[in-house]
Amino acid sequence: MKSLVMAGGLMLAMTQVAAAQERPVIDVIKQATCGCCSGWVAAMQKAGFALNVRDVSGEELDAAKQASGLSQDLWGCHTASVAGYTIEGHVPAREILRLLDERPAALGLATPGMPLGAPGMEADGRSDAYDVIFVGLDRSQKVYASYPGN
Repeated sequence: MKSLVMAGGLMLAMTQVAAAQERPVIDVIKQATCGCCSGWVAAMQKAGFALNVRDVSGEELDAAKQASGLSQDLWGCHTASVAGYTIEGHVPAREILRLLDERPAALGLATPGMPLGAPGMEADGRSDAYDVIFVGLDRSQKVYASYPGN
């Protein structure tokens, strides 16, 4: 029985590794002193993504945000890119996976601000209601997913 459980665990680990290898790498830029950005990175790694993380100055981060085409009202504390999409702020892995599965014509996704309860913003079980915003190539915005607060 013990060997059966170990074999099952090994197969699960191999499946998770294979799934992570199939996913594109997320490139993240953030400021070195931002703990919540590091929390988001850890959440994405836990979800099976491989990440390239680069710490930059505030000026470099702002320049990247401006270059993304997303309006300033959508900005969060870090900016990422994956498979040609911009991922701005504390977007949950579930929505990134959905985006990668659907592959719509879009600039990307954003979770504006720093809502409590979003990945990297966990706070003793408390959470704010927040939306993940889809940004089209024409910069139009619509709610892609909503997360209730408590």
